[in-house]
Amino acid sequence: MTLIIKRLTPEFASAYRALMLDAYRLHPDAFTSDVSEREALSITWWEKRLAVGAEVTDAVFGAVEGETLLGVAGLSVEKRQKARHKSTLFGMYVPQAHRGKGIGQRLVGGVLDYAREQPQLLLVQLTVTQGNDGAQGLYERMGFEAFGVEPYAVAVGQRYVSKVHMWCDLRK
Repeated sequence: MTLIIKRLTPEFASAYRALMLDAYRLHPDAFTSDVSEREALSITWWEKRLAVGAEVTDAVFGAVEGETLLGVAGLSVEKRQKARHKSTLFGMYVPQAHRGKGIGQRLVGGVLDYAREQPQLLLVQLTVTQGNDGAQGLYERMGFEAFGVEPYAVAVGQRYVSKVHMWCDLRK
């Protein structure tokens, strides 16, 4: 079967939910969202997250092989007038079993391609957990540059993790 990167639509809501709940559970320091918070959300919330239309500002992309979702990454476009030139890559996750196959690179590439198609966008930003060298290295290879570290960015139980802020100039 062939792996394709495509924008997810509401019919992928159950698979997307399952994948992200695993991500939150297995890698709590990598995500701002908490597994118990997201688990409590109805399937309708997940369907809305994958909605498509002129008024929608988020787009979630999936690495799909046949009917199987192997990884995801999203892009949120800023809604406020003075910040509409910015967007944020969010929710990037490829399960351990599928890593090392270039899926993450293809997902980030798909998000960046989509962002470049949006005429108002000049940049994509993201945060990555400080010390997650694999993810940060991927983002750097894809054109992102670090511009600062946010200390104590996310509380994980009784400890805190810092986040590296990165950006990619879409005009390059």
